[in-house]
Amino acid sequence: MDLRQLSYFLAVVDEGTFTAAAATVAVAQPSLSQAVRSLEAELGTPLFHRLGRAVRLTAAGDALVEPARQALRDADVAREAVRAVAGLEAGRLELAALPTLAAEPAAEFVGEFRRAHPAVAVSLVSPEEPDQLEELVRTGVCEVGFTELRAEAAGLVRRQLFRQDVLAVFPPGSVAHTSVGLRTLAATPLVTTPVGTSSRRVLDDAFAAAGLTPRVAVEANARDAILPLVLAGAGASLLPRPLTVGAAALGAVVSAVRPALHRDVGVVHRPGVLSPAARAFMNLLPVS
Repeated sequence: MDLRQLSYFLAVVDEGTFTAAAATVAVAQPSLSQAVRSLEAELGTPLFHRLGRAVRLTAAGDALVEPARQALRDADVAREAVRAVAGLEAGRLELAALPTLAAEPAAEFVGEFRRAHPAVAVSLVSPEEPDQLEELVRTGVCEVGFTELRAEAAGLVRRQLFRQDVLAVFPPGSVAHTSVGLRTLAATPLVTTPVGTSSRRVLDDAFAAAGLTPRVAVEANARDAILPLVLAGAGASLLPRPLTVGAAALGAVVSAVRPALHRDVGVVHRPGVLSPAARAFMNLLPVS
């Protein structure tokens, strides 16, 4: 088993066909197919079900995916450790950020990192939920993730950056209040994401702690639809403070919540050695 075989195997996993995988890794398809067959022969079991042009992982193939990604990541760490001597003059940094954290604070730190290390390419993906983000980091697809910190982030190193206020946002023309109580919000039609999402968890936990039941008027899977729905008069919502600045500029009425609502924002990464790029990035982040 060698890194070339593992990279070809993962290319097929990610692209779904041998043809697309060969194009991605810039190798002739027969060569890629032969390398995968050699890997299967060495392991003594098929890794893919061949379904015409498409492929599907066998149970053995599925078991290999995470160790294969880890092996390639470890090889990259070794290469990057050598390149670090030259001052991060090459390399790539894979980051993840929840959608509500991608613009702030992730963008600020990515910009600072790029100014300091312009030769290092950065990839930033935005999974919808903390569970998805943690899985990306845990499996090595991304090295560092900006997320809402939770106690259940098993197997990951957590580092808090700051505590972020969550405010109430009402449609334009609503009566302005410096703050609004949860009992008042419980009687207000609310626009929110579905049960189980991070934004909805803040809302549900707050009302449950107060012994109240929220009046959910609209559930929207698309987070980007929440503010337009509020502005259109569909109901009020709870949003992180950075998002309320733009909401107020568009005419929404923003109020603090009593008792105050917040979420802990931070980063997660796998334990062990990080790539030089990830270490340099982590060094830019504040220590709470």
